[in-house]
Amino acid sequence: MPHLYRITVQSLSDASQSGGSRELTFDVTNHDEIIQLVDRVKARRIVPEEEAAAFMVGLKLFGEVMLHHRQEPLFADLFGQFGAFMKRLKADASRTSEASDPQSRG
Repeated sequence: MPHLYRITVQSLSDASQSGGSRELTFDVTNHDEIIQLVDRVKARRIVPEEEAAAFMVGLKLFGEVMLHHRQEPLFADLFGQFGAFMKRLKADASRTSEASDPQSRG
């Protein structure tokens, strides 16, 4: 079931330079629950905590667009590499969670 998100990007540097802030807002759907994934990335320390939201939101937004356009030449070459990256990310995340869970060591 797709999840609906409203993404807002607000320029903080423009506010001080032009007397007002610029903002970009758009709605997207994603097959994953992105907020839960950000929490998992933080918990598993895949990237520094202050980078977790940018990493996961960017990755999931890019991945969803790439899925829709995977047959187009711009994305076709990258699609296989992206799939391999996602598999490795999930595998590394699984190993990280198993290593931190004493019950999983059997």
